[in-house]
Amino acid sequence: MDLGITAAVFPLIFLAELPDKTMFASLVLASRGHPRPVWVGAAAAFTVHVIIATTVGAGLFALVSQQALDAIVAALFLGGAVYAFVEGARDETALVSREVASHRQMVVTAFVVIFLAEWGDLTQILTANLAAKYHSPLSVGVGALAALWCVAALAVASGQTLLRFFPTPVIRKITGVVLLVLAGVAAWSAAGG
Repeated sequence: MDLGITAAVFPLIFLAELPDKTMFASLVLASRGHPRPVWVGAAAAFTVHVIIATTVGAGLFALVSQQALDAIVAALFLGGAVYAFVEGARDETALVSREVASHRQMVVTAFVVIFLAEWGDLTQILTANLAAKYHSPLSVGVGALAALWCVAALAVASGQTLLRFFPTPVIRKITGVVLLVLAGVAAWSAAGG
């Protein structure tokens, strides 16, 4: 495991997840129940998604050339940046309300809500990209998982307060800019630079 890669992945995933629907889902679920079971359910769902994302990322590395992989990663980072800029305006509380009404156990509810909401999510795609880029699924997985668990903990403990200091549009713009930079670096690498 490379701690440098883990340290590089953590802030990127952390920033990308802060304004995400899964953070809001955790926040809403915790307001309707106890924070600990919500965090346990969210943490379990994130664990499954990180395993899936790093496996896909490692598979990409094994299947395509380095130059093609850099081009794919650049395109996906660019798409992720666009996604980060556009997604900030969406209201995603309906999914949470629907799921809370249909489940009795908070851990199961949190797991189901986060598991469903995270499919195809920016952080899942970004984790797969980073696993492919760094050729180190374990290092990327540990960094991504730590970031996701921290965001879930922040959401259940103090999500409302956090959003007063860091508005969602600002966090989305920062994430988008970081992803644009990463897209540029990957495109430069794909072009042989």
